Amino acid sequence: MARARFGLILAVALWLASPLGHAVIVPPLPQPSWAELTGEQKRILAPLSPEWDKMEGFRRKKWIGIAQRYSSLSADEQARMQRRMTDWAKLTPDERKHAREQYKSLLKASPEKKEAVKLKWQEYKELPESEKTRLKAEAARKPTPRPPPSKQATVPVPSSAPTPAPASTPAGQAAVR
Repeated sequence: MARARFGLILAVALWLASPLGHAVIVPPLPQPSWAELTGEQKRILAPLSPEWDKMEGFRRKKWIGIAQRYSSLSADEQARMQRRMTDWAKLTPDERKHAREQYKSLLKASPEKKEAVKLKWQEYKELPESEKTRLKAEAARKPTPRPPPSKQATVPVPSSAPTPAPASTPAGQAAVR
């Protein structure tokens, strides 16, 4: 009996001493403001400067990591990175959110779907600039799809609702609906 009690006390003591027994939540370290970046980081991340101080910490951390790898890129890759940062900075918050959602959905897509998207992108890249411009203008004219109304927002119409009376028509003519 004493051994069982000793074992129980030992188990509880070990549990209390374990890191899981005293879980501590460590807040993420704040990422530097634009003013705190080095001159090199500011030069690399310049397209993002207007938005920098509004970004969440984890996004700043991601961009700082990109800036650290920047010097290891070729000149062409650096130019491409600058273009992409500039394009990203021009997007509205909603457009950025949509781009992130599309990226996440593509990560989850089947290999066949990924291959189809790659082929479509390759075809697009080979189009002449005039055709690309036309397609962009066409896409801009299309209304953005709205999500269907939620079920709570819809008001059910009773099936026994009276139907409206037909408009009066001259004698001998049928009402046209």
